[in-house]
Amino acid sequence: MDSYAETLDYLYNRFPMFSRVGASAYKTGLDNTLALDEYFGHPHRKFRTVHVAGTNGKGSVSNFLASVLQTAGYKVGLYTSPHLVDFRERIRVDGAMIPQDFVMDFVQHNKAFFEEIRPSFFEMTVLMAFDYFAKEHVDVAVVEVGLGGRLDSTNIITPDVSIITNISYDHQNLLGDTLAKIAAEKAGIIKRGVPVVVGEAEGDVYDVFEAKANSEHAPLFFAPDYHGLSLKDESEFLLHDKSLGDFGVGLHGDYQQKNVATVLTAVDVLRDAGYGISDTALRSGLLDVCANTGLQGRWQVLRNDAPKIVCDIAHNTAGIAYIVKQMRRENRPLRIVFGVVSDKDVDGILSLLPPEAVYYFTRASIPRALDERLLCEKAAAHHLKGEAFGKVTDAAKAALQDAQPGDFVYVGGSNFVVADALTDMTWLSVAH
Repeated sequence: MDSYAETLDYLYNRFPMFSRVGASAYKTGLDNTLALDEYFGHPHRKFRTVHVAGTNGKGSVSNFLASVLQTAGYKVGLYTSPHLVDFRERIRVDGAMIPQDFVMDFVQHNKAFFEEIRPSFFEMTVLMAFDYFAKEHVDVAVVEVGLGGRLDSTNIITPDVSIITNISYDHQNLLGDTLAKIAAEKAGIIKRGVPVVVGEAEGDVYDVFEAKANSEHAPLFFAPDYHGLSLKDESEFLLHDKSLGDFGVGLHGDYQQKNVATVLTAVDVLRDAGYGISDTALRSGLLDVCANTGLQGRWQVLRNDAPKIVCDIAHNTAGIAYIVKQMRRENRPLRIVFGVVSDKDVDGILSLLPPEAVYYFTRASIPRALDERLLCEKAAAHHLKGEAFGKVTDAAKAALQDAQPGDFVYVGGSNFVVADALTDMTWLSVAH
């Protein structure tokens, strides 16, 4: 492998990758991860960590926390998934992506061992991140769970705080068919004596978290009990907290209020653990999150007007419900570029979408993506009208060609639809 492109081709095609092929890439144990960890000399023990799980919002929470810690003066590693445009988005130090040379050397020098134990793509990238963070001498790494928690490859760390944002239906074929079962899988990141922050939970889900925390003697902090946020200014997304006062955040979207409350509670816990995080650093980190970490795809405004264009990676029923509420608040004619992966609750998602919108159904460039023609047929049963396009960029171009200046164009339904739209943005220059 003489180039970065060849290295990526090897990674994508040699190791099972969940985001591309689905459940067949999911490993139901930590044996490979533990073997990799031992082989690399337990790199995760060389820095402090924060662990973030949850059905929705874990990426936003992870990036918010990384931004706050960076602003407070810490050298911060950030591990998230999936990436949108560049594989290296998954592994960052102080916002900068892992260098191409490190990725190439890591794969080349350890190829024989990888071929021997045959890890999944995710297992391999977790150890790449931990090895890189150790070699970069980070002070702390914010580590986002890939899927679930209990059996996730990231779950070999013992963090300073464990965070579970929320629980809703997603990946039921792997995590369980009830919210309580899904909660139990995600509660698997709770470690003995390690404080745990929960962003949202009620009923059986809360009971699962409380029981697991009690059994592990882990202090449990329920974010709404500590930080109840209100929206002071919708246009600027200015929030109010009783302890922090008025402050702005860099990620807009109704769902971010709950994510920010979770972050504020986690910061309280980290301060108690000895982290030096001033209110000034906290405010700045929340506001400058995108600049500090490079985060994309969270109610990301690609054009403010004529027409307004937004993309967002919401990809399950809970996330789509928030997005639809926010789209309707725009009070503009809606044009929606939409695609999903085949293993989601497609009918549940479609049932939430606004029937008054004009749709441009599409398929992302991964094997898991649902065929756009089948999506169009399913959508018709939910009284959603539109055309089918084989490529995301073709669908987006058509939406812009049809749009009037006062329209609102949304691109989403899947991480991978947004990824395709952001990878080739020439469609944004389409004229009416």
